[in-house]
Amino acid sequence: MDTNKELQAIIRQPGEGERRWFFGGGVHIWKATEAQTAGAFLLFEDRLEKGKDTPLHTHPESDETMIVLSGEIVMHLAGRESRIGAGGLVMAPRGMPHAFKVTEDATRVLCLHTPGVCQAFYLEASVPLQDGDPGTGEVDFGRVMESARRNGGIEILGPSPFAAPGT
Repeated sequence: MDTNKELQAIIRQPGEGERRWFFGGGVHIWKATEAQTAGAFLLFEDRLEKGKDTPLHTHPESDETMIVLSGEIVMHLAGRESRIGAGGLVMAPRGMPHAFKVTEDATRVLCLHTPGVCQAFYLEASVPLQDGDPGTGEVDFGRVMESARRNGGIEILGPSPFAAPGT
């Protein structure tokens, strides 16, 4: 990454930014990329449906901050579960195991990775959406795991801590 490059201002209106279907479930709307911030951060809005959950994972080289814009998530962080509603924030420091589950339909979360080293993972674990595409697709954790293996940025530690026993 060329950190000597002069940064340009970024302005995004609501809904603006590249839209991508993430194979872990949800639509990402990229607000500021690693390249646009000279590696300082990656920022995207994540539009999620009730029931989506993540495996237990870490981001070894970036801190992940999530601001719930609407709806609610339950965050499993440092062995504890906390409900975070609209206006709430959670920050998982790099290397700290965490997972989350969406508890309300049409939940929207602003996700910030500092620095932006996770972008290659998210890019390969998603596909661009065309204008008018509502952004639904098949969840494919095989593609998510392969992108994690190839690009780093995330380390999957195990299944979702929210899964019912025996499932």
